[in-house]
Amino acid sequence: MKSVRNLVLAAGVLALGGCTMYDTYSEVEALNEAQPVGSPFTQALAGEYKTFANERLDKMMDYPDALHFARKGLAAAAGEAVMPEPVTDWNLSEKHIREMAAARGRLVITFDLGGREIAPSTAALAQAKYDCWIESQEEHWLDEGLVDCKSDFMNTVAELEGLVQQTPPPPPEPIEPPPMVPEEAMYLVFFNWDSADLSSGAKNVLDAIAQEVAKNPPTQVVVDGHADTSGSKEYNKRLAFKRANAVRDALTQRGINESLMVVDSSGEEELLVETLDNVREPANRRVNISFR
Repeated sequence: MKSVRNLVLAAGVLALGGCTMYDTYSEVEALNEAQPVGSPFTQALAGEYKTFANERLDKMMDYPDALHFARKGLAAAAGEAVMPEPVTDWNLSEKHIREMAAARGRLVITFDLGGREIAPSTAALAQAKYDCWIESQEEHWLDEGLVDCKSDFMNTVAELEGLVQQTPPPPPEPIEPPPMVPEEAMYLVFFNWDSADLSSGAKNVLDAIAQEVAKNPPTQVVVDGHADTSGSKEYNKRLAFKRANAVRDALTQRGINESLMVVDSSGEEELLVETLDNVREPANRRVNISFR
């Protein structure tokens, strides 16, 4: 059985895309192209969600769950703290609610004890396997034998618990992402609806861009604002330009020479996720930062 959350999402996508709902998966593509920033844990978690979202899309044609976990992956790639799935968000039997609540509690305790810092890759894998398990458990409401990822989660969280007990949390270390290749690099900064304000996740992305530009100065930094289709085209053109200017100003504050930057507004003309007119789509409310 699918949860109400997924049924509503699937119905919305079908209404927007007609018979092409499974062709509209740009958020998965955006995650595939994203350059994760933030802590070693958030970067590893973005990779796990990328694998999971692509598997749900390519192997199972499960667009609602692929979209949901791609969005979690994009948030993790932006350096935001993304938690394991709440048990109450899924349609489970009473027995499985108790079982999964206990499993989630084990995982969160290891995080509170420093598991994400001690063993970021193991912690990221444990969270991804937990989310995979809860999604699979809803699919197989009563049949436990068909549930994916449960044993993987149990093994991984046990390993993480052992590492937490043996190792004190290390002090935070400077993040050293791989060198930027200007022609290949593309960063995305997302915005709330009808807003040009920068979120904490957006500021993490801009911090990473400033560090890369300082180490590998490009010839030009292109800052292109975008909007979704809600509202008029003229209004969205202005709003997208405000978003681009907000990113430019923030990058200037972070030491990037303003003369390097070219600011543009695509408004609602280059959608990351194709929608009908007057649709609020989070992935389309963004600024693209690229280099030349």
